[in-house]
Amino acid sequence: MKAWGGRFTQPADPTAEKFTGSLAFDRRLWPQDIRGSMAWARALARTGLLTETERDTILEGLDRVRSELEAGTFPFRPELEDIHLNVERRLLELVGEVGGKLHTGRSRNDQIAVDERLYLRDAVTRTREGLRRVQAALLARAEETAEAPMPGYTHLQRAQPIVLGHHLLAYVFMLARDRDRFAACAARADVMPLGAAALAGTAYAIDLDALARDLGFAAVSPNSLDAVSDRDYLLDYLAAAAVTGMHLSRLAADLTLWATAEFGFVEFSDAFATGSSIMPQKKNPDVAELIRGKSGRLAGNLVALLTTMKGLPLSYNSDMQEDKEPFFDSDDTLQAVLAVLPPLLASLTFRTDRMRAAAGEHFATATDLADYLVRKGLPFRRAHEVVGRAVRQALESGQTLETLPVEDLRRLSPLLDADVREALTVEASLRARAVPGGTAPDAVRRALARARELLSA
Repeated sequence: MKAWGGRFTQPADPTAEKFTGSLAFDRRLWPQDIRGSMAWARALARTGLLTETERDTILEGLDRVRSELEAGTFPFRPELEDIHLNVERRLLELVGEVGGKLHTGRSRNDQIAVDERLYLRDAVTRTREGLRRVQAALLARAEETAEAPMPGYTHLQRAQPIVLGHHLLAYVFMLARDRDRFAACAARADVMPLGAAALAGTAYAIDLDALARDLGFAAVSPNSLDAVSDRDYLLDYLAAAAVTGMHLSRLAADLTLWATAEFGFVEFSDAFATGSSIMPQKKNPDVAELIRGKSGRLAGNLVALLTTMKGLPLSYNSDMQEDKEPFFDSDDTLQAVLAVLPPLLASLTFRTDRMRAAAGEHFATATDLADYLVRKGLPFRRAHEVVGRAVRQALESGQTLETLPVEDLRRLSPLLDADVREALTVEASLRARAVPGGTAPDAVRRALARARELLSA
């Protein structure tokens, strides 16, 4: 008979039973479920609702259940709906009727909320460590390329020279924000819902502060309705995962673009590329493309749970069962991406010769020419106009700014002297941008030191 079947006269329809069951996906919560149940048994004993002998019998039974789950011998029963009832029924089989006392003052509503928060805590730890490993891989490549010029882009058009290390460090600092987002998510989730029961709070004088300490929570939920109906902690995780996925997708987009013959800035190792079933010459950056693609499911999981939650009245509703699959999928997806990225990044071959050649092309130092005029006293807007005319003249004559005769430049502005040539080099352009956060090699070295501090913190 169902745990809730006392008032029912008909058995569940098989299709309804299959439809409402969650064991297929919530079974992975068993470590958290057993941990929460053990803490609850100790709390019941502290309140006098279990004798010490009963408590110890239940704890020993739960330990046996855990051993079966670890060994893969646990007899899962789909008709018992979820992991909670499966664990409880097995406990009853192992220790007898005393096992039925475990659920005193507790509901599956607060039970699942505490299980999810415990799982989330572990997921955040895994994710933040995975992000740190990706940062370390990016940092290692940035240190190698701290003085390697390349074109910087806006609108996918060559804009100004930068160094490759500076570009890679941008992602290190993006991922630092992601790690902070996950840490904030865990901090907000550090509230214990157990004791809220179904919605109104337990009817027994459980020492919830002691229970929270037992489970490692910083505080007890101040409102029982909120405790069982809140899924903000999962939305926080999914939002952080979606933003992280977006950042990693942009990194993958850079790499796949740079690997094209048109760019030729990077070559993927054979170990992280695939071929074509019809074109023998092809070498495709499939791993990076899939990283880019998986960002879509991370964003979709956030939207799915937001949509599920937005119209629900307080407190618990079965719609909320739909929270687990998006959460677990985002966790699994992130772990897979974070595992493959460090070795992928380490295996890349950067074509710094091609990057250097491209860094000075397509009038990349035009802004430096305007800056030269500003230093000579010309207002920037006027300098911008002068350089724009110089670019047009170079285009019409098939030249570059560097090859335009100085006398032609002086006709545009008498402030342009022979020393302008030095201002138009890629190296001069880079050296000029030595402000904090700039792309000058000295500034990049300072940023590298800051990034190393972030990773060691």
